Amino acid sequence: MRRDDPGVGAGPSERAPAAEAAAFARPAEPSFGGTAVDEHFVSPAAAAKPHLNGTTTPHRAGVFRDAGSPLHRGVLTSGSADQLAALVARAAQVPSACIQFVEGSRLRLYGSWGVSTDWDVVAETSLQDSVGGLVVRTGSAVIIDDARHDERAPGEGAYLGHPVHDRLGQVLGVCCAYDRRPRKWTPEQITAVAEAAEVATLLIGEQLARYELEQQHRFLDAVLDSLHDGVAACDATGRVVFVNDRMRRLWGDTPIAEVTGLEDGSGAPMRHDDLGLFRALRGERVRDEPIAAQGLSRRTRYFLMDAQPIHGPDGGVVGAVQAIQDVTRQRRAERFRSCELAVTTALAEAPCIEGAGPRVLEAVVATLDWVHAELWMVDGQTIRAAARWSAPGWPTSIPVPEELAYGQGLAGRAWQVDKPLWIRDVGRPQSLISPDTAAERLHTALAIPVHDGSGPIGVLTVFADSVEDPEDELVALMSGIAAHLGQFVEGRRVEDLQRQLTRSKNEYLALIGHELRTPLTSISAYTELLREADEPTLVRDGPRLIKVIERNTNQLREIINELLELSALDAGHADVRRTPMDLAAVVRDVVDRTRVAIDGAPVVIDADLPGELIVPGDRDRLRHIVENLLGTAVRYSPDGGHVEVSLRSTGRAAELAVSDAAGDVPHIEREQMFTGLYRTSRGHDRVLPGSGLGLTLSRAVVERHHGSIELTGGDAGTTVLIRLPLDAR
Repeated sequence: MRRDDPGVGAGPSERAPAAEAAAFARPAEPSFGGTAVDEHFVSPAAAAKPHLNGTTTPHRAGVFRDAGSPLHRGVLTSGSADQLAALVARAAQVPSACIQFVEGSRLRLYGSWGVSTDWDVVAETSLQDSVGGLVVRTGSAVIIDDARHDERAPGEGAYLGHPVHDRLGQVLGVCCAYDRRPRKWTPEQITAVAEAAEVATLLIGEQLARYELEQQHRFLDAVLDSLHDGVAACDATGRVVFVNDRMRRLWGDTPIAEVTGLEDGSGAPMRHDDLGLFRALRGERVRDEPIAAQGLSRRTRYFLMDAQPIHGPDGGVVGAVQAIQDVTRQRRAERFRSCELAVTTALAEAPCIEGAGPRVLEAVVATLDWVHAELWMVDGQTIRAAARWSAPGWPTSIPVPEELAYGQGLAGRAWQVDKPLWIRDVGRPQSLISPDTAAERLHTALAIPVHDGSGPIGVLTVFADSVEDPEDELVALMSGIAAHLGQFVEGRRVEDLQRQLTRSKNEYLALIGHELRTPLTSISAYTELLREADEPTLVRDGPRLIKVIERNTNQLREIINELLELSALDAGHADVRRTPMDLAAVVRDVVDRTRVAIDGAPVVIDADLPGELIVPGDRDRLRHIVENLLGTAVRYSPDGGHVEVSLRSTGRAAELAVSDAAGDVPHIEREQMFTGLYRTSRGHDRVLPGSGLGLTLSRAVVERHHGSIELTGGDAGTTVLIRLPLDAR
């Protein structure tokens, strides 16, 4: 590439042979003179300081890390380096000039003027074998009038080079002028090249300062963006000039305008001019001030705010900086702990789940800032509303059904699937919530099953008045509360069982004193009669006496077996195997056998049974229940009475009803009949004697089948109704 002559006495540059150029520099990779060597800017590293032995050592200066570290592009751009070379050539009145920088152990050409294509060989030269390297090693000017007579640079021509320094005085490169013809350098020319080197030094210093400032800004931006706290700054007019990434995610690019719903630590509304930036502009320093605000998600979050003014050199306020720390999670964790404490306290002071329910729901609603909660308890084949609570100010008449079927509504579905359900908006179609309930401005709903040791026993549901996305922490909290409720129910059940055990112990003593002693007395008496009877008496009365002994022995065996079975069921040791079975066939067989057993008795058994009804159950234990109920009905029915047995499927349950024609059992006695050995006041002995454990054992077996048993009645008689699920749970 050719350039015009820059000054007086410098005509167009002529071509010089490569051997002539090599007199001043050992060639490296070729390049085009007058242009940047590297379009991506690879400029000087640190210069090498000379040692006595002639070796070089890297040093640190400015942003230079070591002798091999390149400068950032822009420290001295190729355009400015070319212009500086042109000024050197013009001032020194020579046809050619160049700017070289140290890069590792070599000098790289960075700007040039008037260099012919043969000068491409000087694009990169060694520090050890070139005149430019001598300038770098000595740190002083090298002036050669005639290379033919100077051993430092064999060849032809004249050379004038001055070192280029950084702001710390370290040599970075060379500013040189060259003429292929020998010449005597004048003081003015030497001064001109030296001043050009000083200009290069000033340019480098300025560019390095800008580069370092940019690096500091980038470093500061990276640090601020990596903070967990949100940071924003404004100028003296209140205009936001900086927002870090965390603040942008919390409050947006312009937090002054985008944040809404401000509240101070006491919950009182705040104005935007109460933000830390404005207060800091007024000279105030803010430290750890709690605020609540709605960010981009429009959900209330809680923060600690810091702010302070930024002072200029004259001490005046030139801006302000504000930092906010999101403490929503910590605040929620504290409230969660308070909720658990309130729930634990409510459960500890309540006698039953119905008594604890309202206080538990109140604690949940207050903690979550939600508006309504319900507690449902499983009752046989339905789930009933045991407690409900609404936040103050909300209508207490939110419609809540008294009971729900299995799988019906939110509570019934949570009972069915036995896992937490999060409904984002109950107002949407098919949301499991009735339109009447959804119309009360309820939106998000959460249902959590309540378990005891045997399975789901209830469901805890809560409602919010806004649309909320699922939160794992909230689900975990509610699951923990549901676990507390399950443990409470199980604990109360254990206490009831302990009381029942104490009562049963007394009843068992009565049993031993009466039920067991009666057959034993008969067995002993008739055995004594057999032993003392003579041969004719034995022949005449022996079979009758043996039959009495056999009947009492069977009765005694039946009592012992029922006691053992009831004990095993209560202790959980009984192996109840629920497999598909035809309950209709079992009931039909028991009815037929009972009819044969009471043949001749003034009691009629009527049966209304389907052809087949499959349920998951333990065949032997369910058969024993039917035998107990049918035998009890026969015993209590008056002469000429009818015993009715019916079996049918209703929804998801099988219903077995056994009715007798005796008078109604008083309400006060109905529940007592399910405790061991209790006999109603209407009882009388009939064909099939009993132990008094039939209903107690029946309830234990039915509950192990996840069913229910109840006693109803009227003037026409008494009915025992059993419900068993048709599907396995």
